Amino acid sequence: MNASSQPRSRQIPVIVLAGFLGSGKTTLLNHLLRHRAGNRIGVVVNDFGSIEIDAMTVSGQVGSTVSLGGGCLCCAVDVSELDTYLETLTRPAARLDVIVIEASGLAEPQELVRMLLASDNPHIVYGGLVEVVDAAEFTATRARHPEIDRHLAVADLVVLNKTDRAGDEEQASVREAVAAAGNAAAVIPAAYGRIDPELLFDPALRPDAEEKARQLTFEDLYLEERAAQAGQEHRDHLHTAYESLDFTSDIPMDPRRLMEFLDSRPEGLYRIKGYVDFGAGDADNAYAVHAVGRFLRFAPQPWARGEPRLTRLVLIGSGIDAQALRKELERSRAAGEPGPETAQDAAHERSMWGVLRYVQQPGDDAQGLSGGSGPDPRP
Repeated sequence: MNASSQPRSRQIPVIVLAGFLGSGKTTLLNHLLRHRAGNRIGVVVNDFGSIEIDAMTVSGQVGSTVSLGGGCLCCAVDVSELDTYLETLTRPAARLDVIVIEASGLAEPQELVRMLLASDNPHIVYGGLVEVVDAAEFTATRARHPEIDRHLAVADLVVLNKTDRAGDEEQASVREAVAAAGNAAAVIPAAYGRIDPELLFDPALRPDAEEKARQLTFEDLYLEERAAQAGQEHRDHLHTAYESLDFTSDIPMDPRRLMEFLDSRPEGLYRIKGYVDFGAGDADNAYAVHAVGRFLRFAPQPWARGEPRLTRLVLIGSGIDAQALRKELERSRAAGEPGPETAQDAAHERSMWGVLRYVQQPGDDAQGLSGGSGPDPRP
């Protein structure tokens, strides 16, 4: 099998789920496990208290791995053992699609982010820091733990949980705190930790994945009934909390223009995923793009034989202007300027330099952070 016909390599996103005690981290995690859309999830619990995950207590099981059913795994670890367990969870036999690290309620999440960005594991990619905030108790939590401002400053996504118990004024105070921290993170309202899993990870693409459209289980019906009893109407469905934009172009993208767009991506734009065709910039490769918060990475991968040369992107965020984003992407397409062939080749090569800054090389440490979405979590 030659390179052009080999399947594209895929790194497993690792998401850090943080928040102070009582914010609803475990409730949100349980929700993701119940609504995983065929994904196989690895869960790493970094806590030394009693953590209930679907009625399974992992307290006291530090150094062990337990099955959560459906191919999902849970490890209870000391933070110093994180690399060891990531190595275990990224082995091909585990066949995981995403790994979620549930940080201790008193943990410094930026420490976990530093470890992930500095990891030598070639099979993982940073999937973002999700900070869960109790909207109803934010003022009291902030008084007890003023370091929450530091946590909000480095979050890629803020889940404003328990909005069913918080008024507009309380919710506004959290948004103001995020803005005051100098962060442009997306802020997603939620009740009972119910967010759309697509915000965090993609539907499974495995041939043997579960059907995406399936009959409702008794558990599904129970959850829907409970939501109805809580007064959650259709307007409160998960997909209403965020917006997404699909962009496809058969015209190659101009590297300089696209990097200008990516380096100045707007407030609330949380994730960008897909493939980019840079045309003459690199005719041999499609460039997989993975952006979450202010993290950005490109991965060149050979075009498959007979594959159409298209740019396909999905943008996800909260409060984004989809029409304006589409216009910016359309303006980022190549113009096809005439000129001598050798001069064009040199210009194309130079134009790719901005992209190549975000292509991981062996030995890179914490590469992939770009401007526009909060402070660098590194020291």
